Amino acid sequence: MNIPFRKHCAALAAAFGLLAAGAAQARESAFIIPPPAVDPSKDPALQEKAVIAGGCFWGVQAVFQHVKGVTNAVSGYAGGKAGMANYDAVSSGRTGHAEAVEITYDPKQISYGQLLQIYFSVAHDPTQLNRQGPDSGTQYRSTVFPSDDSQRKVAEAYIAQLNQTGVYPKTLATTVEPLQAFYPAEGYHQDYLVRHPYSMYIMVNDIPKVENLAKAFPDRYRDKPVLVN
Repeated sequence: MNIPFRKHCAALAAAFGLLAAGAAQARESAFIIPPPAVDPSKDPALQEKAVIAGGCFWGVQAVFQHVKGVTNAVSGYAGGKAGMANYDAVSSGRTGHAEAVEITYDPKQISYGQLLQIYFSVAHDPTQLNRQGPDSGTQYRSTVFPSDDSQRKVAEAYIAQLNQTGVYPKTLATTVEPLQAFYPAEGYHQDYLVRHPYSMYIMVNDIPKVENLAKAFPDRYRDKPVLVN
């Protein structure tokens, strides 16, 4: 099957200078941040879900596929209506969606707050407004989509806590938006890093995130990713 290129990838391939700039950004060290001060435990008998957005969903999905306690990580769309939840529409930046990842996890092994620590540390740069690296537009915004009041309180408290640490060069751009629905992305977007490890976009922007996960969170990293397909 022909895998469609990301629209921005074609432009990057034509303008290698921009790609090199993206490489420099992507290979920055992870933000070393404290765990959340607010992180209440959940019922360990139940699997939980978390929905987050932080730029291109390929890299965010890849990071969490390597996290112990995560049983699934699905690329998709959140923040807009069902009828426009498709790649062509979302890529316009006019649908209200963000490229997002729905993470299913075992609270006996990892908490919601610990997932957010990875998200804010290695999965993306939360100080970038409506962009990540070479990708720009509201569909690439940094957003946490809490599914309930408990998740909302953890996310808001953690953002406030991190803004007080002085770790980041500027205030976090991350928004907290109520989760209306999550829409899985098209099949060709799932497990993208695993299936296309030698894609220039993946090598420059996403593999360094997984490498940073292994370095910054060795106790949470697993070598074999959990896959959608």
